[in-house]
Amino acid sequence: MSDAIERAARDAVEAADNTQMVQQIAAILAAQQLLNQQPPQQPAPVQRQEFNATKWLVIGGVVVSVGLVASVFAVAIAIGATCATACLLILRGLWADFQKGK
Repeated sequence: MSDAIERAARDAVEAADNTQMVQQIAAILAAQQLLNQQPPQQPAPVQRQEFNATKWLVIGGVVVSVGLVASVFAVAIAIGATCATACLLILRGLWADFQKGK
């Protein structure tokens, strides 16, 4: 008799385990169905801007103009430095002559 009771107890435990497994499988299937119902999110399409030649011509013109102004400014500084150097050399020569008494 105890053999039958032990067997019945084991069957009851297996049935309980099977019930839990069936519940878990049902929960997993329900979650998969929910995921399949949601449409996949697609990234927003990237809109390419049209090529605007006027914009690039203006940018190029500004760059060229700034470059020309910078080069003229550099030439003006070079001329000024040359003149200042010549002036200082002449004044130094005059001062040396003045100190010698000539």
